[in-house]
Amino acid sequence: MKSIFEENAYHEIKSRIDNLNENSQANWGKMNVGQMTWHCQGPFNIMLQKENYGLKPNWLAKVFFKKALYNDKPWRKGLPTAKFLKAKEDKAFNGEISTLKTLIDEAFAEKAKTEWEPHPAFGYFTAQQWGQLQYKHLDHHLRQFGV
Repeated sequence: MKSIFEENAYHEIKSRIDNLNENSQANWGKMNVGQMTWHCQGPFNIMLQKENYGLKPNWLAKVFFKKALYNDKPWRKGLPTAKFLKAKEDKAFNGEISTLKTLIDEAFAEKAKTEWEPHPAFGYFTAQQWGQLQYKHLDHHLRQFGV
């Protein structure tokens, strides 16, 4: 699995994001492109400790779901979205894409960091797992929008 901390994967993701625009249409799901770019900020906000969204440790998530976050198997279309990451209203694409790019850059700048604070619900991830999670999540949504 690629990692957002790998130079090639970082540049690939940034290039794919640059292919989005305010008229990009989803191939599946209910989010529009502004909502999707807002949604993709959440995992970075958690990793960079900007937000915890009121999440609490969840042993069921750790046991049954955590490995799926960063393994090599792509996520299937139409997976349910965590409530705290569901956009309840439209989001302005230009502002949200700018914020997302900034968060990706901030994460990449931390690529040499070896220890991260635990995820508030899933617990500890290694640096490799955090990087893979971020890449996998972005890849899922960029495929959703055909880029």
